[in-house]
Amino acid sequence: MIRILFRAVFGILFRPKIIGRENLPAAGGFILSANHVINWDPPVLATFIEREVCYMAKEELFKNPVFAAAIRALHVFPVKRGAADKNAIKNAVKVLKGGGCLGIFPEGTRSKTGKIGKAESGVSLIAAMTKAPIIPAAIINTEKIFSAEVKFPRLAVIFGKPITFSGNSKDKDELSNFAQEIMNEIAKLKVSGEIAVS
Repeated sequence: MIRILFRAVFGILFRPKIIGRENLPAAGGFILSANHVINWDPPVLATFIEREVCYMAKEELFKNPVFAAAIRALHVFPVKRGAADKNAIKNAVKVLKGGGCLGIFPEGTRSKTGKIGKAESGVSLIAAMTKAPIIPAAIINTEKIFSAEVKFPRLAVIFGKPITFSGNSKDKDELSNFAQEIMNEIAKLKVSGEIAVS
């Protein structure tokens, strides 16, 4: 019901262009990894796929019990930023092993400049632990929503082809390099998406 509502609202106000939906697995666990600049990004990303997306979110958002209950109902679970949160990793693995879709923003936080930043290794660690494929995705123009220049920008979401981790899960350099490879793919998709809505 919420997806239908968001899809209607986003469709009318922002005329989104969705590219590469055929790259999304119809079944089985996978990781959806995208750029992140604003709080609109998670709902925009999840609205235009047919499967439920489970997200990690900073634990500070769960301090308010009412808001915490609301986002938990939307399949969001807490993660401690800046530390190896074993409980969050356990929850992420559970989602993927259960055949679900896990949404991760590899940079670990929102980009203040809108540019693609450096990835944390968490996304590649979870991919290595579960053997789940990663679908890179780029979200275009959400930072312009209700801005002074344009209230209702044309949005785009671009889904790339799946990539998998095949290295040594205990090698920190390999994990770090793979995480950055994911961000590089997202950056390429972002460029193509910007061209598509220009």
